[in-house]
Amino acid sequence: MNFDETPEQAALRAEIRAFLDANASRKTGTDADWSRGPVDDSHEAAEAYMARCQQWQRTLFDNGWAGITWPKEFGGRGGSAADAIIFGQEVAAYDVTAGFLNAALSLVGPPIMRHGNAAQQERYLRPLLRGDELWCQLFSEPGAGSDLAALGTRAVRDGDQFIVNGQKVWNSEAQHADFGILITRTNPDAPKHRGITFFIVDMHTPGIEVRPLRQANGQSHFNEVFFNDVPIPVENVIGEIDNGWPVTRTVLTSEAGLIGGGGGVAGFATLLETARRFGRTDDPVVRQGLADVYARERMLSLMGLRMQTFIMNGRGRPPHPSVMKNFMTQSSEIKTSLALEIEGPDGMLDRADAPDSGFWQNAVLTQFASRIGGGTNEVHRNMIAEGALGLPRDAQPDKDLPWKDILKA
Repeated sequence: MNFDETPEQAALRAEIRAFLDANASRKTGTDADWSRGPVDDSHEAAEAYMARCQQWQRTLFDNGWAGITWPKEFGGRGGSAADAIIFGQEVAAYDVTAGFLNAALSLVGPPIMRHGNAAQQERYLRPLLRGDELWCQLFSEPGAGSDLAALGTRAVRDGDQFIVNGQKVWNSEAQHADFGILITRTNPDAPKHRGITFFIVDMHTPGIEVRPLRQANGQSHFNEVFFNDVPIPVENVIGEIDNGWPVTRTVLTSEAGLIGGGGGVAGFATLLETARRFGRTDDPVVRQGLADVYARERMLSLMGLRMQTFIMNGRGRPPHPSVMKNFMTQSSEIKTSLALEIEGPDGMLDRADAPDSGFWQNAVLTQFASRIGGGTNEVHRNMIAEGALGLPRDAQPDKDLPWKDILKA
């Protein structure tokens, strides 16, 4: 690994610090940090948190720090991936976040930039990057999650528009979204990976119903979305009609890297502090668990450094995104479970009754989102086997069958 910075990179780091010092405060590590998320489970708190995230994104955009790697013609900085890494390292110490807007940028920006036409790029990319318009992803369905290509939401051509009927589920922040990226079945006579069309959909269109899903932790991050005779103009197709799977793959690749590149819930230092407060650091079983969590955190960090070395210096081979995604989610499961074990009987409490207002209890419940989102761990193990190890693909007897002839779940 090689992390020597060029004089230009060192100057960039100083410029970033000056911007952050002028526009943000450093994290305190306490509940006063607003970047941790909404203060409670109410709709009003979620709206307020989203508004603050939008304001920070606008601050980034207006000062030239949004979309560091995006081309300048799309409103970005036109910088390198190394520039983005440096910015990420510096901003981590400050109490600011764009929240879910970061995910929208990573999931919506690439397909429009790579597959959209000039008019679509002009219309959507700058408002997306500035946080003026909120987006959601409309992919998974009750019968098409891990096997996403089996989706059945139908879009039927009617002149210069498509009429959409069907249901999507596990749609993050759809209740706040102005637009969504949507994949539908437009040709049921084609095999399942063909006959799919990728759309941009205005979430305020009549016929769209968004129902927030109350999660086990009391929050409503996810939604189910129903389409009842929803018209979408043909001009909102991204890529080619009936050939939306390559566009979809662009999104899925970005999603795996996004989740795998995240640090997950609070790190080892927070867990160690919990063990000290509960007087568990002399327990040999707890100590072994702490060592396991520490080792996993270091391994994930080293994988990130491998990626950084490849990006900044062109050396080595970066880890497969599915490896990082699976390792991060497994590590979060082990870490959060150990935290409740450390808390003992208090670990059975929740919210105001629990230690730290239920911080670890909430972490245990929310870690399932990353294990399922972006493809389950099992799906990503197949991707590792096929994409990283070169093992034979699983048998797919329905691969070339028309979608309409496939047995549905």
